Amino acid sequence: MNRKNKLPSLIFFGTPEFARYCLEALLEAGFPVKGVVTAPDRKAGRGKHVRSSAVKSLALSRGLTLLQPPNLKDPEFINELKSLQADVQVVVAFRMLPKGVWELPKMGTINLHASLLPHYRGAAPINWVLMDGLHKTGVTTFLINEQIDTGAILMQSEVEIAPTDDAGTLHDKLVKIGAPLIIETLKGISTGNLISKAQQWEGTEKQAPKLTSENTELDWTAPLERIANKVRGLSPYPGAWSVFTNNGKEERIKIFYAEVLHLAHEHPAKKIVIQEDQLLIAHAEGYLNCIEIQLPNKKRMPANALLNGYHFASDSYIL
Repeated sequence: MNRKNKLPSLIFFGTPEFARYCLEALLEAGFPVKGVVTAPDRKAGRGKHVRSSAVKSLALSRGLTLLQPPNLKDPEFINELKSLQADVQVVVAFRMLPKGVWELPKMGTINLHASLLPHYRGAAPINWVLMDGLHKTGVTTFLINEQIDTGAILMQSEVEIAPTDDAGTLHDKLVKIGAPLIIETLKGISTGNLISKAQQWEGTEKQAPKLTSENTELDWTAPLERIANKVRGLSPYPGAWSVFTNNGKEERIKIFYAEVLHLAHEHPAKKIVIQEDQLLIAHAEGYLNCIEIQLPNKKRMPANALLNGYHFASDSYIL
C-alpha cells in the first residue's frame, strides 16, 4: 500500500454510547486501533452492580488492547501508551487529558466535540443547545491543547435541530455525522491535506457546563417557550425538575415531555391544573402541558396514566 494512502494507527479514548458508535465506525473503516482507553468499571443502580462502559464492551468483543487507568497521569499508564506507538489519538466523550498524554503521538490527539466550536464548549453541549432553543448545531474535530475545547479546529459538520428533537434524538443525529467526520479528519491529516485553524473567540459564545441539580431545575419566571426547551434539552436524561406541594406535602416532579399551550386563563402562575386527562401548569403566557412525567418512587409515565391513580388537590402548585 502506498504510504500516502495508508490509514494511521490510533489509540481511542471514550466511554459512553456516543464514543462506542465512533469506535465501531473506525474499526469498520479499517483503521488499525492499537489500544482503547475507557473509564474504570463502576458500581451503579440500586443493586450497586459493577457496570462496564459501552466502549469497553465493544473493545473486548473485538479483542482490542484495553486500558482503564484510574489516574491518567500515572507514569505506568503513559509508558503503556508510548509502547503502543500509535500515529494519532482519538478522543470522544472522555475526560480531560493531561499534557503528558495528549502530546504523545506525532500526528497529535484529535477530539470530537458535539457542537460547532467555539460555541458550547463544555461537558453538555447537546443539552444546552436545546435548552437555548437553537435551530442548528453540529460536530467539530479539533486538536487537543492545554485548555478544554479550545484547540485548533480541523473539520466541522452541521445538522438541523427539529422542533421535536430532545437530547436523545439529537444525540443520535450527531453520532451519525460525528463518526464519518472523524474518519474524514484522520484521512485528511494523514495525507497532509488538512490544515487546522485556530478558534476565533469573540466572547459572546455560550458555554455548555456540566449538568447539576441546580441548573436542571425549572425556572417558572422564564418565558414559557424557554421552559419547554429546558424540558426537551434534559430528556431523556437527567430530566428537568421542580418541587410541588400537594395536600401540604412537598415532592419533586420530573418532566420529560411537554408542550406549550398559549391559552388565556385566570389561574395564578405555577398552579397545577387538572383538565380531563391533562396535567397543566399555569403560566402568565398560558400553560405547560406536562405529557410525560415522573414522581418520586414511580416510573416515568404518561401524565394521563398517572392521573388514573394519583390525585392532585385543588390547591396543588409548583413552589
